[in-house]
Amino acid sequence: MPTPAVSLKLRKLRRRFGIAAPRVVVRSHVSWQWYLLPGSLLILLLLAGGWLLMQRNEAGAVGKELQELRLQFQSQRSELDSLRSTAGTRQNAVNIERATQRQLLSRIKELELENGALKEDMRLFERLIPVVGEEAVVRVENFRVTQDESGRYRYRLLVAFQPSRQKPEFVGRLQLAVGYLLNGVEHQLLVPEKPEATQEYQLAVKHFLRREGGFELPPGARLATVEARVLQGATLMSKRLAQL
Repeated sequence: MPTPAVSLKLRKLRRRFGIAAPRVVVRSHVSWQWYLLPGSLLILLLLAGGWLLMQRNEAGAVGKELQELRLQFQSQRSELDSLRSTAGTRQNAVNIERATQRQLLSRIKELELENGALKEDMRLFERLIPVVGEEAVVRVENFRVTQDESGRYRYRLLVAFQPSRQKPEFVGRLQLAVGYLLNGVEHQLLVPEKPEATQEYQLAVKHFLRREGGFELPPGARLATVEARVLQGATLMSKRLAQL
């Protein structure tokens, strides 16, 4: 029979290694370096996700701002096109108005010249009432020369004829002797150069005959004098210098 001391030791052994013994958990030891790599990867994944989210939000903000800028650009471009169209219309209107004003001024000037010429013609008609029995006389009156916008010279004159019983009508021709300066040298131009060249300068006058026409000078020439001559055959019947 075991002694009390032995019995006590046996009870202690049963408690430690028997059914009633406490549970023992066996764990394997893992170094802390094995936890560092997954932790780092997790942190990197979290950082990458956050960066992508920020980039996405920033890209959305940039896209929205870009869309606003495009709309603003289109609005400003439409406004610019409208202003250009309005400016072009106004410029065309100004050009048309200026051209109309020039035409009106030119027409007013022509009418003033015609009015002055008609007044002079009326005074001339009153002065040239033919007297029966006097000798037939032909002369040039109201001879004027002007230059138009193209540089061409225009002349206008009145041929007055006072008939007689023997000569009720005058038949002849008109000739212009144009004197001009070119490079400091005097020149003369006869218009027309040949008497038979044109019917424009042929005259058949019973009382009064108005004639108008034009001539041109060489480039760089300056008009000096213009003389109108009334010829019958080769005989000079009348002449008159123009008012320039």
